[in-house]
Amino acid sequence: MTDFDSHMTPDRSGLYVHIPFCTSKCAYCAFYSEPVNTQNTHRLMAAIHKELAQTDTRTVSTVYIGGGSPSCLPGSELNNLVSAITGQCPDIVEFTVECNPGQVNRLMLTQLRDLGVNRLSLGVQSFDATELDCLGRNHNAGTIRTVVHQARDAGFKNLSLDLIFAICDSTQTTWRSNMDQAITLNPDHISVYALMLEPGTPLTNAVAQGDHRAIDEATDRAMYEQAIETLTQAGYEQYEISNFARPGFECKHNQGTWENREYVGIGPSAASYDGCQRTQNVSDIQAYIDALASDQNPCQECIPIGPTDRLCETAVLNLRTRHGIDIQRFMQKTGQDPRLLFEGPIQRHKKQGLLTIEQDRIFLTAKALPIADSVLCDFAAL
Repeated sequence: MTDFDSHMTPDRSGLYVHIPFCTSKCAYCAFYSEPVNTQNTHRLMAAIHKELAQTDTRTVSTVYIGGGSPSCLPGSELNNLVSAITGQCPDIVEFTVECNPGQVNRLMLTQLRDLGVNRLSLGVQSFDATELDCLGRNHNAGTIRTVVHQARDAGFKNLSLDLIFAICDSTQTTWRSNMDQAITLNPDHISVYALMLEPGTPLTNAVAQGDHRAIDEATDRAMYEQAIETLTQAGYEQYEISNFARPGFECKHNQGTWENREYVGIGPSAASYDGCQRTQNVSDIQAYIDALASDQNPCQECIPIGPTDRLCETAVLNLRTRHGIDIQRFMQKTGQDPRLLFEGPIQRHKKQGLLTIEQDRIFLTAKALPIADSVLCDFAAL
């Protein structure tokens, strides 16, 4: 396995900036974030600028500002961050900012576009008022439509909408309506994610108390299969388990992750990967600020990634895409033949109709997509 290191591409492909602020915490969210009205945003942004300045970003080609909710920042602070990134990263081809539809306006969108942001990801989640209330979202269907039109008017030609299915108390009818309303807005990219009832979140507690009904596994699967059929018929190509795009509008930043390329993350709780280790910054705003103020590394966790781990991670991440593992590319990158490395799971899942090898690719079949995690776990270790 030692040949892996000599075949690795050393350059980072992406920069992720985590903004850990929200106007209010969504009922289902388990990510680290704090209410923006309880924090001094200026102090945190100063620390983020300092970490950015200390980071080697010369090879960054994609940028993603997420959270949390970056759009809840004061406009000047978000604009200053975008300007600092574009000034430090000369070769950006895709610059995404994640936005909450209830927090943006025409001026903000125009300024972001003028500063070099060329892709928006809108956290729509649902168009249904009851579902939005269940999730704790602070926008409505009318707001979504307004923001999409404003984004187009501001010059955004690459627009992505996030949708959630299997929301508590929802039905396949409401899910189909959500997709139809999203398609009507003609976005370039649509991501669909099943609701995860994370331990300790208000929504999980509400389900446990009987206030909401969780969606059963069979309906969850039917909704996912419904998404594949509906979005494909509407002209969107499913290029990854949860992601659909018009031709040419695949998210380049996330493609870097699925190719297991390197990336750097800045901000509280942000993760980085340099090919040899995965690190994560401290998930605490004050601790993060204090670390940068005292010229300390804000990293709280560092996990070494050995050659075998990288082989397995690359296979698992590749298989999340509909293209799957490109055998020749895998061999060029790692020096190993995936057909031999993973002969056991490949043969087992081929017999079950969950995996196929065709035209020098190893990829999941349509039958496997709803149960992809159970297939991928067999590639997670050698």
